[in-house]
Amino acid sequence: MPAAPDSQTPATFSDLTRERPFMRLWVARLFGTAASQMMMVAIGWHMYELTASAWDLGLVGLYQFVPALLLALLAGHVVDRRHRGRIVAACFATQGAVALVLLLAVAFGHDTRTLLLGLSLVLGAVRAFQMPAQQALTPLLVPPLMLPRAMAFSSAGMQGAIIGGPALGGLLFVAGMGVVYGASLAFFVLAAALVLRLRYGHTAPPREPVTVATVLAGVDFIWKRKPVLGAVSLDLFAVLLGGAVALLPIYAKDILNTGPWGLGLLRGAPAVGALAMSILLTRRPVERHVGRTLLLAVGVFGLCMVVFGLSRSFVLSLIALAISGGADMVNVVIRQTLVQLETPDAMRGRVSAVNSIFIGASNQLGEFESGATAALLGPVGSVVLGGVGTVIVALAWFRLFPSLAQRDRLVRPG
Repeated sequence: MPAAPDSQTPATFSDLTRERPFMRLWVARLFGTAASQMMMVAIGWHMYELTASAWDLGLVGLYQFVPALLLALLAGHVVDRRHRGRIVAACFATQGAVALVLLLAVAFGHDTRTLLLGLSLVLGAVRAFQMPAQQALTPLLVPPLMLPRAMAFSSAGMQGAIIGGPALGGLLFVAGMGVVYGASLAFFVLAAALVLRLRYGHTAPPREPVTVATVLAGVDFIWKRKPVLGAVSLDLFAVLLGGAVALLPIYAKDILNTGPWGLGLLRGAPAVGALAMSILLTRRPVERHVGRTLLLAVGVFGLCMVVFGLSRSFVLSLIALAISGGADMVNVVIRQTLVQLETPDAMRGRVSAVNSIFIGASNQLGEFESGATAALLGPVGSVVLGGVGTVIVALAWFRLFPSLAQRDRLVRPG
């Protein structure tokens, strides 16, 4: 168990790296996230090779989203009742089993469309448990004063894996699809083994029956805690209105006239900005005026979307997307840290599950909103309107959630 700090002096980055359980989880998530990214690239390519159908590519994503949505609240209840480290390890192991099945299917020629869609359902169900378990586990591994740095450092690692995982998968494709699945299997096994070695204080909660009230307790908790409700709903509306990912192919082809290579750079620009900002926040976390900083970060994100929507310069568009990624990372780190610190440990799984529903649904609905408004207003009108809407939401939250806007520190003095 991490020792509680004996003062209110913020922990340093070197202090964080000495927290061995946290670092073990960090390395495990790095390998697990890279493996997941590699496998998803491989499954998408695999499906297109088998069917040459864009519809089937969309079904792969849908088959993962639906079980993650349906199981999220139940998964949160399980996370609050069971050993979180073992849940995360089981999730990595299950994904490793999926990679093994795909590897054997390729080797023996039994790979089919039905198999890929069925395994996509499994991956979606796993995601429902893995996301809240990981989020609820981190506060148990570091002292509260160290949590902002821990969240930023975790985000830096995950962004690196999100950028590097698909690139590594693409390189391994040269040696064959089975090699990608084999590498993913090895990474998942390593991640599961690392998490199984985690040691932290765990007290089993008293047994209670699974009821509608216990499953929905996370929703009730968020509704009654206005700072938490404000932070979670702010992210929901920011992603719902401000996302432009679905329209990037149109910008690359018809507006910026760059083609596929430009699309790749545009897709990667927000992740690069997010990675740079997460590294900065690891070294220099936000310590004062966190509520105002959160709202301003969302406003900057919206302004970047307006600039991107109006830009006809490829370089300016890349800069706007990179800054938007950095602003969004400020939002992510402050919001996740605030939610974890405001939530009792016995509720963290269920609250994290509700948060994951908001994030997943807003991503999917955000893409739909972008496409629908683009059909009515054109791609430029869609992106600009979404950016303006995000700025308006950030300004409105100053008045609607004053307890959030006036929050000075993440860790309350005590």
